[in-house]
Amino acid sequence: MRGLMAAVVGMGVLIVAMTVVIAVTLVHRMSARGSLSPAAVAASVVLDEPAGTRIVSISPAGDRLAVLLQGGGPDRVFFVDPLRDRVVGRLVLGR
Repeated sequence: MRGLMAAVVGMGVLIVAMTVVIAVTLVHRMSARGSLSPAAVAASVVLDEPAGTRIVSISPAGDRLAVLLQGGGPDRVFFVDPLRDRVVGRLVLGR
């Protein structure tokens, strides 16, 4: 009987502890720097590209945005830091 009572109390303590861990993890992840929604970031970056260039897609890449451009030369990807309003990298896909 004592063994059963110890098991029940132990499992109760584990349930409470895991609930606290999950709550702390959720709060930590929600308050992280990289969790900004696109609506919360107002970036104004000017890309000096030739006429005929168009944006094909924009994808998140960590705390940056990857902008795929086509036209006006070879396809290329710009990496933009929206928090600092600047281009931090460029990748040319083919010449």
